[in-house]
This record gives sequence, C-alpha cells and structure tokens, in this order.
Amino acid sequence: MQTVRAVPTASALNLRDLGGIPLGPGRQVRQGVVLRSGRLSGLDPVDAASVAALGIRTVVDLRSADERGSAPDALPPGSRLFVADVLGGNPGVAPARFRALLADPVEAERLLGNGRAEEMFAQSYRQMVLSPGAAAAYRAFIDTAADTSARPVLFHCTTGKDRAGWAAALLLLLLGASRDAVRQEFLAVNPVVRDAYRPYVQGFLDAGGDPEIASAIIEVRPRYLDTALDAMDERWGGLDGYVRDCLRVRGLTLRRLRSELVVYARP
Repeated sequence: MQTVRAVPTASALNLRDLGGIPLGPGRQVRQGVVLRSGRLSGLDPVDAASVAALGIRTVVDLRSADERGSAPDALPPGSRLFVADVLGGNPGVAPARFRALLADPVEAERLLGNGRAEEMFAQSYRQMVLSPGAAAAYRAFIDTAADTSARPVLFHCTTGKDRAGWAAALLLLLLGASRDAVRQEFLAVNPVVRDAYRPYVQGFLDAGGDPEIASAIIEVRPRYLDTALDAMDERWGGLDGYVRDCLRVRGLTLRRLRSELVVYARP
C-alpha cells in the first residue's frame, strides 16, 4: 500500500506530500495540496529552495508558544503563518519535551522506566483527542485545508510525528481512508525520525540510558494511534461524532474538503 511521497531534504525533517494515499477503490488524495513536516526553522539554502518550490500558501504551526519562540519558522516565500497550538495551556506534555526527556538518563529512568515512557506518550495522544484546546486547533487545521485560497497547505509540529501525525490521520479518515491505510502512513515516519535523532539517542545510550525509553520517545507506535482512535470511539462513537460534536466542523467544509482533495486514480 502506498504511503505519502517524501520530499528529499536534509534540514526540513519529515517533509511529506499526502498526495497519492489510497482512499478506497479508484480514489486517492490529490497531490501537491496538503503536506506535513517537522519544524521549518534552520533550513539550509538548498532545502529552503526546495520548500519554496512547493508553492506553499499557508503554514499551519501546531506547536506551543515556547517551541515557536525558540525555533521560529522560516516561512516559504509568499506563504502566511497560521498558528493552531494543539497543546495550548499544557505545553509540558510528551510531544513537546522529547529532547529534555533524553538529556538525563537517570531522571528519565526515574520518570519513564518500566514502560512509563510508552504510557506517557499514549496518554498524550488521548489528550490530543479529548482536550477542548486541541479540538479547536484541529478544527482550524481542517478548515484551513478545506480553504481553496489557503492551499497548498503545509502543517507541522516539532518532529512531524505526533501532533502532525494525528492531524494527518484525521484528515485521511475524513477523506475516506481506511484505518489500515492511516496506520501505515502514521508509522511510515519512523525511519526518518530515527535517522534524524540518532545522535541524541546515541548520547542517551552512551550515558547509560534505557533503549526502550529512547525508542518510546523518538518513534511513533501503533499503540499511540490506537489510543487516539479509542478515545474518539469511546467519547463520540467514532469519526462522525467526533467531527460533528467535538470539532464542530461544518458540513459545507467537509463537502469542500472531500470534493477538492480527492481524485480518481488512473487505472
């Protein structure tokens, strides 16, 4: 099964075009209109030119205020920034803290040993579904993706794997992708993330850190996505209830999204 097309860059982490994801018989996501990535700060000149060539009109930044302040985006020429802070008033949760969590192996073991690292990240995904602040951020993202004048849209968090991972999963589900297709795309970011953060992980391991803790922090795991989906199913009875009663996305927005971001694949 096809996952998204990775855009080759060295300094723009996890830059990927959602175009081409299968949405059922004969249908797929339109290419070149919705992309995901990690933060856009610190791009080298070659990668900055590659990003500029994508023609991005809107960058949706899912990060917290502290993250944006410490590593502001270098916006592509002609684009505008739209902030949709998922963590809001609770910026200390796992997705925003991965470097700090790898900085002190002793403290990491005290806080995250014996399976607690995976549990903490799983619960952060639950919060991304249940939190009113996160709901407002994801609604804003969906509204932006459905706005013809805003596209192409690039959405991102820090590493492009957790907050951006749920944003991608949500968008694909709304467009009609199966949960299996969503899960495969969700997990497809792992090779890039492992490679990008290998020096941090190696330093953590060299200092005596637990490999299982590092893995749970750096990677995405099936359980993380399953925790988000379970929270959606338990609280709102599935995708339709979540979109209608939690995100409060308008029917017109959904129709525009599905008509403009879905294309028929060539035989």
